[in-house]
Amino acid sequence: MGNRLSKIVTRTGDKGTTGLSTGDRIAKFEPRVKAMGETDELNSQIGVLLTQKLPAAIRATLEREQHTLFNLGGELSMPGAVFLKVEDVERLEAAGEALNEHLPPLKEFVLPGGNPQAATCHVARAVARRVERQLWELNAAEPLNEELLRYANRMSDYLFIAARTLARMDGGKEPTWVKC
Repeated sequence: MGNRLSKIVTRTGDKGTTGLSTGDRIAKFEPRVKAMGETDELNSQIGVLLTQKLPAAIRATLEREQHTLFNLGGELSMPGAVFLKVEDVERLEAAGEALNEHLPPLKEFVLPGGNPQAATCHVARAVARRVERQLWELNAAEPLNEELLRYANRMSDYLFIAARTLARMDGGKEPTWVKC
């Protein structure tokens, strides 16, 4: 990375624009910037989850996917660049399927919670859904690499499955919805 970020306070964003990796400047309210920010938020939320006790398989997947999310953000920051590949989507999908094999079928809606790890994972899942919606909004205006869209969907799926798994740690249970 060199000295690309040797100065953090640049004041270049003080007028409501931000710089892309291409050198172009765009408004901070543009769908592309929103997608970059929400991807960063998802990666940060996964970082919070990684500070907690987690099964090795979930930890390894999340640590790997933080790098893939950075690649996703890189694609957004460099319009026209392609960093995410079908293999990234397939890897995440396989990780989710491996976890799901050990879970009972869903019979009720699952509520966020159960324990701190599961609750944190559910927050990350909700952020992943927001990332996906924002990517679709951007895609409507500027077609994206379809693997970004698929990856965001698989990430929210994975985080849901991981949250279900985490809720069951140490003999715990998933909270489920009861109609009031």
